[in-house]
Amino acid sequence: MNKDQVKGVAQKVKGKLNETVGKATGNKSQELKGDLQQVGGGLRQSYGDAKARIKRSIG
Repeated sequence: MNKDQVKGVAQKVKGKLNETVGKATGNKSQELKGDLQQVGGGLRQSYGDAKARIKRSIG
């Protein structure tokens, strides 16, 4: 697992936490922030996955 994969997963977890807190408190802004963090984390994780596949195919 490379650093982009790890940071992506961490960002997704942080986003899920923000989304949950936003829903519990009725804070739509925090809920949206959590959703966006999850999307960003997923993208970063996908980028890390692609890097790992390329590295495996080359090496």
